[in-house]
This record gives sequence, C-alpha cells and structure tokens, in this order.
Amino acid sequence: MPENEPWDYTLYIPNDLRAVTVCRRTLRLILTMHGLIGLVDTAELLATELVSNAVRHTKGPAALRVRRTREGVVWIGAWDTDPAPPPPPPMLGQVAGLGEEGRGLGLVRACADGWGWQPSARFGDRGKFVWCELAAA
Repeated sequence: MPENEPWDYTLYIPNDLRAVTVCRRTLRLILTMHGLIGLVDTAELLATELVSNAVRHTKGPAALRVRRTREGVVWIGAWDTDPAPPPPPPMLGQVAGLGEEGRGLGLVRACADGWGWQPSARFGDRGKFVWCELAAA
C-alpha cells in the first residue's frame, strides 16, 4: 500500500475492560504494519483512555476506529452507546490534583494534535464518537 494511501479499521468490542488490552494491541499492530512505529506509544495511550472511558461509563458495546487520511493524519476514535457528551477535560495544571478518575481526557488533550466528540448512529445505536488526531509526520 502506498505511503500516502488512506486506510480505515474498526474493531467492535463488548462492554468488558479486557477489551481495552485487545484494542491497544490491535492498534500497535495496525500502526506497525503501516510503518508508523513512531506513533505507537502515544497512540496506545490515547486509545486506552478513549476505549476505557467507553467501556467504563456505558453499558453497551463499543468500538475502536483507526484511520489515516491522505494528508497523513492518524485519527483514533472510540464509539459508545451513550449519546451524552464527555465531561470537559481538566486543564493541564488540574490533572495532577485528580485521583484515578478524570485524568483521561486531560491526557488526550495534552498528547493529541486535536480531539473532540460527535454524536453518532453509525453502528445502529445512538451514541457518540470521542476522537483524537496525531500527525504522522
């Protein structure tokens, strides 16, 4: 596959915390096979935060979607069945004072080149995508 060719993968997962590890390992394999090993560590961190939020805070299935645009941007998204927006991420100075909960989207904000969320009915259920972007340069 040519270097600038876009690609798109979706991994559907059950509402099970063990699925977070499956997503992380699958993402590592996808990025490695596409020659993007330099993004793997950051992408794994971001995907772990997005997918674990989807599994912990909803009762239905979830999905990890990873794609690369022609412009070289790697987009990582987690879909879940809850259409409510995610809570606003803490500012960088607030992350250190938080306990185990509430730091994930702050890490996404700090490590990604961009992030956001959007409502979605893509998989037949109402829900949302929470996504982030990494430049593949």
